[in-house]
Amino acid sequence: MELSEALARTSINRPTEFTNLGELLCPELIQNCLQSNGVATLRKRKLPMESMIWAVIGMALFRGESVRQLINKLDIILPNKVDYVARSAVTQARKKLGSDVVKDIFRQTQKRWNMLAEHPQWCGLNLYGVDGVVWRTPDTPENDSAFSRTSNQSSNASYPQVRMVCLMELSSHLLVDSSFGSVAENEMALAANLINNTPDNSLTLFDRGFYSLGLLHDWSQAGSNRHWLMPLKKNTQYEVVRSLGRQDKLIRLTTTPQSRKKRPDLPEFMEARLLTKTVKGKTLQIITSLTEPMRYPSGEIVDLYAHRWEIELGYREMKQYMLETRFTLRSQLPELIRQELWGVLLAYNLLRYKMVLMAHSLKGVFPNQLSFREASSHIIFKLSQLPSISPGNIPKVIFDIEKNAKQFVLEGKRERSYPRVLKCSKDRYPIKKKAVHVK
Repeated sequence: MELSEALARTSINRPTEFTNLGELLCPELIQNCLQSNGVATLRKRKLPMESMIWAVIGMALFRGESVRQLINKLDIILPNKVDYVARSAVTQARKKLGSDVVKDIFRQTQKRWNMLAEHPQWCGLNLYGVDGVVWRTPDTPENDSAFSRTSNQSSNASYPQVRMVCLMELSSHLLVDSSFGSVAENEMALAANLINNTPDNSLTLFDRGFYSLGLLHDWSQAGSNRHWLMPLKKNTQYEVVRSLGRQDKLIRLTTTPQSRKKRPDLPEFMEARLLTKTVKGKTLQIITSLTEPMRYPSGEIVDLYAHRWEIELGYREMKQYMLETRFTLRSQLPELIRQELWGVLLAYNLLRYKMVLMAHSLKGVFPNQLSFREASSHIIFKLSQLPSISPGNIPKVIFDIEKNAKQFVLEGKRERSYPRVLKCSKDRYPIKKKAVHVK
């Protein structure tokens, strides 16, 4: 029995429980994405395109196994006299599938999963985070030409690299969208590709490295009630318009002629709100588009920025836990690298949505308060067992995942302090010890 077929036979109707993967990633959705991208199985093959979607997901979920091994593990080969698939056949099937199909499936499923998750809000706004991450690719001429390498004064990186920027819902770690390309591309240019898929009634948290008045203006103007927040970049020039409180000011920022030339709709001046707060002896300044003091209280805005770290934790979950610290991707060709990355994002969202449902079964627990390492290992183990389980017992296995949710709740975060210290630099050459004469 195929994994997808086994999951599709489950029948669980309560919205707070795992329905089944057949509903979350239903065959009709996969077929529609294949047809819209002109990818179809014209004749009965050992590896039909519908099954190759599961192979791409399995590449992320079962990182320690080769593609041929996981194809056998997931039982996605059509019945035939010889239960064997050549390595070249897998590569050809992946090439035919391409990356656009997997990207479309990711985007359609994230809309459904984020809608069903019912994320908590702050002042009527959902919290999102934007940040970048770098992936290593195998050192092939094709990857080197497509993705480039980072370099410094002495040498180049050993691997071609991909730069990725993601938009993540911070309470659940569910990804909303992603943009990636060569490591030579600028993070702000990649972030601009996320604007159209940013939800309305949202507050997006940026690192100061994304400071660009053109980007921030487009971000807030692209939809309804879309706001941004980030730390004030050092040496930023601004003019105080008026004071809204003791540590709360409305300021005016001046855009550059170069940015106005690139963006004709960009005004000469932009207003923002500057808030200052001292945290553990350190002064923190935050600028934001939340300029209405009665609607958005200043005492809570600065504290919101600490939630931006959730997207950093999400990247760690993907790289260290889900991919088992195997930082270099598998694929030898650029198009297959893109396919693999969309598969990683889709697999991560699948696990995260399961954890959302696990958190909903517990009162007062958010999805980001569950241990991803333990919960994801448990979910993957249970899913890998489904092909060998009779259809009548599949709902019980799915329910068992939810029943065990309580054991994955993390303990409260400990307050730690790591003050910066100046360490002595290591000497380039060893120091010769003086001889000690014993009298």
